[in-house]
Amino acid sequence: MKYAYLASIFISLICLPCQAKQEPKITLSFAVVPQQSASKLARLWTPILNYLTKKSGYQLQFKTAKDIPTFERRVLAGDYDLAYMNPYHYTVYHQKPGYNALAKAKNKRIKGIIVVRKNSNLQNLSQLRNKNLAFPSPAAFAATILTQATLNQRSIPYTPKYVKSHDSVYRNVAKERFAAGGGVIRTFKNATPAIREQLRILWTTPGYTPHAIAGHPRIPFDILKNIQLALVTMDQNKQGKNLLKNIKINGFEIAHNQDWDDVRKLGIDLLNSK
Repeated sequence: MKYAYLASIFISLICLPCQAKQEPKITLSFAVVPQQSASKLARLWTPILNYLTKKSGYQLQFKTAKDIPTFERRVLAGDYDLAYMNPYHYTVYHQKPGYNALAKAKNKRIKGIIVVRKNSNLQNLSQLRNKNLAFPSPAAFAATILTQATLNQRSIPYTPKYVKSHDSVYRNVAKERFAAGGGVIRTFKNATPAIREQLRILWTTPGYTPHAIAGHPRIPFDILKNIQLALVTMDQNKQGKNLLKNIKINGFEIAHNQDWDDVRKLGIDLLNSK
């Protein structure tokens, strides 16, 4: 009996490394709003999700959509377990199907921008009168909603053209297909240098609570808390910090539903009827 007992301990000790290297048993989809091309988002976010997988113990699988309207339909249908969504999206999809905020970028406010070609003679918003302007999609919060609201408030007429992504806005303005276009500072900084260097920021909006990382209500609370912990501690080690630099975020912090009350006060209602 004594030898059998010692043998069982020995076998258990041998197997511990094997158990530690086992793949996570739970796989969760993690969708990123397609402000940029799917290939670029995959390149930027897959290493982050691999890091979070290792830290949380749950396999996080990168997802996105071909464009923002498709992403919106999938979020509304609850197709994604977790999603990185814009501030307006969060206020809508918290109501239905009930996504709950886990984290948001630390010490950050999201700002919309209007970009023009660097050599453009446009110097102020009033000069955009009667111009064709590029925007990612109708419900892109900062790039479209905030920038268009200002143009409308100032009674500056324009024709909006929706080109599916922030990167497409920057590319089309750089190629002079549009006089100007809407984006956000983070995606502008993350744009291809060859495109970004042809552009300049004409105008910037006030700041609002940034994008939410939110979980679907079907995901158990304990799982979401583990993922939240992995997110908010990313900036506490070198590897995590380096990964965050790639998406131009300094760190994540715990988020609460009421953090987006500043967005709710704007009274935007573009998606609830869909």
